[in-house]
Amino acid sequence: MPATTPDSPAAGRPADVAALLAGLVREPGRPRLTWYGPDHERVELSGAVLANWVVKTTNLLVEELDAGPGVRVLLDLPAHWRALTWAPAVWRAGACVVRADAAGAPADGRRVDVVVTSRPDEHSTDAPVVAVSLAALARSWAGPLPRGAVDAAAAVMTYPDALGWVPAPDAGAPAVAGGPDVAHAALLGTALEAAPPAGARVLRDVRGLDGVDLALAAVATWAVDGSLVLVDGAAVDGPALDRLRSGERVTHDRA
Repeated sequence: MPATTPDSPAAGRPADVAALLAGLVREPGRPRLTWYGPDHERVELSGAVLANWVVKTTNLLVEELDAGPGVRVLLDLPAHWRALTWAPAVWRAGACVVRADAAGAPADGRRVDVVVTSRPDEHSTDAPVVAVSLAALARSWAGPLPRGAVDAAAAVMTYPDALGWVPAPDAGAPAVAGGPDVAHAALLGTALEAAPPAGARVLRDVRGLDGVDLALAAVATWAVDGSLVLVDGAAVDGPALDRLRSGERVTHDRA
């Protein structure tokens, strides 16, 4: 399927992921991502911390895995806060996020260059595998890893907080593959088609989304200077969800 080409982002909104990340640190202490997971954990990232995670992850992708324009990175992660550090990092490096199907294979059936996954034992591939723990604030993978797999939690922390060398951007290179395909030039415009009101504190139930869908929704929210409260509606519902709306000062509800 050819890349989509919607109009450019509106004036005053970031035109690319680099500008988006710069916007996150203008108010460095403001919460930009709050996660309520299925095990009742709560994780909150300020703009500065979120941008720092993305920068470190970008450095790993570029320096260790040669990410750049044309490089295809399979994002086999669920709709989880960890996906919101990996997808923007792939885009910041100029590479392509490839959707995974239910079995974790590339949704477009094509070969990938890197696999980022929370289930590394299920991938048999010549491509490098990056194992991402979904445990709250994990600093390493719990248990053995397949031979040669990169432990994301441990590896990311070894990279600097300042962005190192990244390849020159290619606006025409693919940013999302696996349906529908999106070019880097169209990434922010595509995401903004579903943007919430400017500055919104958005409550979102992650059920029914994959990691790529969630990342696009997050980019749209941050691009309009908003923030996200993500919940697993199977674990947080009814009166608890009502209390969460009030406590988190939600202004826009997509739960």
